[in-house]
Amino acid sequence: MATCRPRTPGSHSYSAFLELALAVLLIRLVFAVALGSPVPGTHVIATLPELPLPHWAQGIRLGGRVTAESLLFAFYDGLKLAALLICVGAANALANPSRLLKSLPGALYETGVAVVVALTFAPNLIADVRRLRAARRLRGRPDRGIRGLLQVGLPVLEGALERSVALAAAMDARGYGRTAEVPPAVRRTTAALTLGGLLGVCAGTYGLLTAEGGTYGLPLLLAGVAAALAGLRLGGRRSLRTRYRPDRWDARAWLVAASGAAVAALLTLAAGTDPAALHPGVVPLAAPTLPLWPAAAVLLALLPAFIAPKEPS
Repeated sequence: MATCRPRTPGSHSYSAFLELALAVLLIRLVFAVALGSPVPGTHVIATLPELPLPHWAQGIRLGGRVTAESLLFAFYDGLKLAALLICVGAANALANPSRLLKSLPGALYETGVAVVVALTFAPNLIADVRRLRAARRLRGRPDRGIRGLLQVGLPVLEGALERSVALAAAMDARGYGRTAEVPPAVRRTTAALTLGGLLGVCAGTYGLLTAEGGTYGLPLLLAGVAAALAGLRLGGRRSLRTRYRPDRWDARAWLVAASGAAVAALLTLAAGTDPAALHPGVVPLAAPTLPLWPAAAVLLALLPAFIAPKEPS
């Protein structure tokens, strides 16, 4: 990620997501110690004073025994959420929202604008907080604690409001929201294809995940994807917009996209063939083993670090 991220203020938000992931992991461990865990264990690490609770609070305890099994289970559970936060932080630091918006089909342009605004909110917020804290330090004012947070929070909110007003003015000046005249039959066909395609995708995915739906799951999924794509194709006629310098997909872009799809497919296959390898148990207490070919599949995600174009320094 360090070799491919752009030289923008939002690209430095990754460290904040790392800190948030670490905080989530620590909070999960604290909850396991204070509130207990449903996982039984025999390796007692400490025994805390237990607070008696009424009968209607059965299943919940405050204090009591802290076992190694419960801590390991909480650690594994917290790592899942921490990994998701790290991935979201990497996406915020690496993604270029304007290029993402240019690559979307016309039917998804309104939705794409909302997604782009949401993606840029966290990096811009973190950049504003760092800029204001640095300014307060240069003036010899405190930038930590409750007082510093309150005095930094108001300018950050004012900046977010100003950016929102500027974005609305820019969208209005560029004619955002204009639609072409489309016959009613085309609009109804577009809505039917898009809605039917999404329902087909949901039903097909459910069929693939259940043992009873193995016969109809894949055909229904493919039919739903085809109907949704046809609906998006027809819906793009209502959007009057052009692309300034559209991105061209070359061989390196296809390799980057294929590496991510390959990792997702291989790990899904590994989770289906050997679930215990990717979800180590804690009872009995044992060290987790490293599954070889799933670990080798994860290494495919390093391919973009070598083939993706580097940002100019």
